Amino acid sequence: MLRVLSAVGTRPEMVKMAPVVKAVQNDDRCESLLLFTAQHRGMLDQMAEFFGVKADMDLDVMREGQSLVELTSRLLPALDDALARLCPDVVLAQGDTTTVLCAAMACFYRNIPFGHVEAGLRTGDLRNPFPEEGNRRLVASLSAFHFAPTDDARLHLLAEGIPDFSIHVTGNTVIDALLETVARDLPLPIAIPESAPLLLVTLHRRESFGEPLNDILLAIGDLVRARPSLHVLYPVHPNPTVKTSAKALLGDLPNVHLVAPLEYGVFVTAMRRATVILTDSGGVQEEAPSLSTPVLVARTVTERPLGVQAGVARLVGTNRERIQTEVARLLDDPDERRKMRVGKNPYGDGRAALRIVEILCNHTW
Repeated sequence: MLRVLSAVGTRPEMVKMAPVVKAVQNDDRCESLLLFTAQHRGMLDQMAEFFGVKADMDLDVMREGQSLVELTSRLLPALDDALARLCPDVVLAQGDTTTVLCAAMACFYRNIPFGHVEAGLRTGDLRNPFPEEGNRRLVASLSAFHFAPTDDARLHLLAEGIPDFSIHVTGNTVIDALLETVARDLPLPIAIPESAPLLLVTLHRRESFGEPLNDILLAIGDLVRARPSLHVLYPVHPNPTVKTSAKALLGDLPNVHLVAPLEYGVFVTAMRRATVILTDSGGVQEEAPSLSTPVLVARTVTERPLGVQAGVARLVGTNRERIQTEVARLLDDPDERRKMRVGKNPYGDGRAALRIVEILCNHTW
């Protein structure tokens, strides 16, 4: 029986790994082990409860205000000890966080195969996003299995010299999670009139901290002042920099709802209800096309170009005037919104996790 250890550190990782964990649990050829690093403590626990999964081991490395170097120095020895105790045949982790990088390194040092879920995403700019672009390039060099969500991600890996036999295009597991969740139709935490336009906002990127983040928030404020009927729902990331800026620039405005991070099922409802989404999140770029909601990406580059190429997402950067113009265009023109809807999501069909498990089970160990 194949011992599969899934390592998870943050809320987005839990969303995307939950379908994989469940697929492993449901396959008689596998034994599933789940390890939390708790890089994001409360948000991770919230997601695990929502998806009905429990950790077999919890490293609990989160400390208030710790730097990336401090986090890494805590994670590596903790993961090394966990691998020694759990003895997995293969380790899986998703994305580009410090948890994923350290898991790949720890596996390399112990000669345990590492499988990278959502492999091959690239912007081509090592500093944007930071540190994620650097993390995923390093992880690629240490992985035995590269589970690429799309064909373009596969091409990125091939261009870096990754062997073709180790790359598997599976689709993105976030679509698996989304399709499981959307049927729950959970209520929003605030009352918004049915006829009112809703702008859903999520912002958390480190490279936007400072003036870029403030410009985005100021643009939102401008839009609200110009449109009394507009409601803004903004689940604020717990990072102190983000919280302080959001409260200072938007906290006193009418119809701006600054709320704590939403349970995933509620957030899916918010994405469905939104007229427009303004985000710097990668996951939202992948999910929203399945919900027919236009996405404006508050970044200068994206490692998920298929949405932009398909017309379901648009890069708007962090310029105050540009964001105002692009959001207003979509709020005011139903035809513009219709142009950004497609029948097929370019990021997946809801069967990525099953493909990953099948690849692992059919591998010659």
